[in-house]
Amino acid sequence: MKRAPPDRRAQAKRAALNALRRAKRAADKAGVNLSEWEGEFLGSVAERVLTYGRAFGDPEKGAPGAALSARQGVKLKEIASKAAGKPRPSFSRRTPLGKSKEPD
Repeated sequence: MKRAPPDRRAQAKRAALNALRRAKRAADKAGVNLSEWEGEFLGSVAERVLTYGRAFGDPEKGAPGAALSARQGVKLKEIASKAAGKPRPSFSRRTPLGKSKEPD
């Protein structure tokens, strides 16, 4: 007897909820104080994923079948890296292609 193919939406929902829980748990364990906005973000996104199966309404903001929009995924990664104690990447000037770093 063959198994039915997995439901991609359910998988995305579980993955998003697990990522949200991991970020919250890591911040609590490390003793990192999340800002009020970050705590509210984690709670509201988890609530919307549980209620609707996804955390965004506009289909143009994320992939079909995804539970989080692209921007929500970026913010979640930033919160998780803050909880892990990794510094935020700073905006640094890059040298244009074809230019050397050494002065002439």
